[in-house]
Amino acid sequence: MNQGKAGVAVAVGAVIVTFLAATLTIGMAMLSAVSGALPGGGCGGDGGLGGGSQSIGGSDWNAEQTENAATIVGIVMQRGLPKRAAVIAISTTIVESQLVNVGHGDRDSLGLFQQRPSQGWGSPAEVTNPVYATNIFLDRLVALSGWASMPPGAAAQAVQASAFPDRYAPQEAPAAALVEQFWSGPDNPVPAPAAPQAPNVQLASAAYACPDQGGVGVPLAPSDIDPKAVPPGFTPPTDPAQRAAVTFALAQLGKPYVWGGKGPDGFDCSGLMLAAWAQAGVPIPAGTVSQKSAGSPASAATIAPGDLVFIPGSLGSPGNPRHVGMYVGHGMVVNAYDSSTGVILQPLSDWEAEITHIRHIAGPPGQPAPDAALAEAAP
Repeated sequence: MNQGKAGVAVAVGAVIVTFLAATLTIGMAMLSAVSGALPGGGCGGDGGLGGGSQSIGGSDWNAEQTENAATIVGIVMQRGLPKRAAVIAISTTIVESQLVNVGHGDRDSLGLFQQRPSQGWGSPAEVTNPVYATNIFLDRLVALSGWASMPPGAAAQAVQASAFPDRYAPQEAPAAALVEQFWSGPDNPVPAPAAPQAPNVQLASAAYACPDQGGVGVPLAPSDIDPKAVPPGFTPPTDPAQRAAVTFALAQLGKPYVWGGKGPDGFDCSGLMLAAWAQAGVPIPAGTVSQKSAGSPASAATIAPGDLVFIPGSLGSPGNPRHVGMYVGHGMVVNAYDSSTGVILQPLSDWEAEITHIRHIAGPPGQPAPDAALAEAAP
């Protein structure tokens, strides 16, 4: 008798749990349908240029994917090309990399478009930077006669020369939905063949779903370090990958902070990190949201040159940091500070109390060191 009652209770409990789970699922689906954002997404959630995780055109995209899509659309707008160019470019990246800046592929294929350095697409440093990769794809696309009126998938195949030519056309519908999400203003006419136009930063920024999410949020303290110059006697790391990334980052000192910028003329904080590690041929994700999980975890005691250092920034939180810099060694961090200051060098000690994550990307990890390693370095 007691066993029977227990069985009925368990069954009733299971029904209730199932009902509550279904109700929660329906509620989340309704929220997604109304807002277009997945739980945790949006400018106030996992953020990024593209507005974070979203359901667009019936497909779910994470923060890195929406950021890369917004970047591609912004570049097409910069160049005064029509939406059709953005649709072709994004459909290509959906097929080639699922809109993720990957460091592997068939033979020497790399990056969003899986471009091969051995086939003249550019160096590993270039093709793993989404800005360069998008521009060279567009260069080859617009060089095709009649590219804008080719059947779905045909222009992408003509550029990519894939062994699987039928994969591009089915991805034009989700690509078109992404383009509609990020495009601002009227469509552009198909231009006559001409040299690529100079970027228009103001126009490109119209494609970004989220506004500039703030700068470092840590006041510049008095320091012996010149924030816009490499200290005399500075010694870069010996590891080739770390050396390439650190040297590139330091070479950008004094350049402007540009929301969404990945170089060469301006950077935001995560764009500088992406471009610096691309220089070493090591692709990392776009955006602080994705970069905070790149590589492997490190600590202040084991920090190494090239490691990414995250702090909340002016609009972030410990669990969702919005600002990132690179530790360059000698107790210093380089970062795109904010729109009024640009790319600067700071003592890591200025950030010490705010650090939420440290990520080791490549090269040898740092060795455990005393707390003095975080002290301001002398030139």
